[in-house]
Amino acid sequence: MHPDVEQLTRIVPPPAERGQRAWPEVEARLGTALPEDFKDLVDTYGGGVFDETIWVLEPDCADRDYDLVAMKEERAEVLARLWEIGPEPRPVQLEAAGAGLLPFACIEGTGAYLYWLTSKDGRPEDWTVLANAGRGPEWEHHPVQSTQFILSVITGEIHSEILYDLPVEDHAFDSNDDILEA
Repeated sequence: MHPDVEQLTRIVPPPAERGQRAWPEVEARLGTALPEDFKDLVDTYGGGVFDETIWVLEPDCADRDYDLVAMKEERAEVLARLWEIGPEPRPVQLEAAGAGLLPFACIEGTGAYLYWLTSKDGRPEDWTVLANAGRGPEWEHHPVQSTQFILSVITGEIHSEILYDLPVEDHAFDSNDDILEA
């Protein structure tokens, strides 16, 4: 298990044991490899929401709004249209050759998303986090991996203006299996 996921399990107990995903198939549909920390996160917790705020996208979610593959396509279209018509500027981090975005989480009730800042030639383990307010031009770059970002935001180690409701005192994870069936 990735060390960041292991540390997260000490703070937020995962739901009952989960099965591993068919990551090679998921990565083929996405057209890219994914970071090991994220794959371990989803294999440990599944998709769902941390502290009623950070909703982790998962492959093959029954609800398209929380499906990793569907959101990759949707967010790419939304951002392309937004930047095409302006006046909202692209984040400066995307000016690097081969830089791109891939969403891995959304923020409950805000329209905000957490993206990996990808690179064409870089390893997925080197991807960092770009947070977008969703309803405005605000972007934040956090030079850490996705699971470390989630862990650090819910514990207060990292502050994010976009995730202004965190940290909270009592940590919880609610799985898609429980939420979406209700």
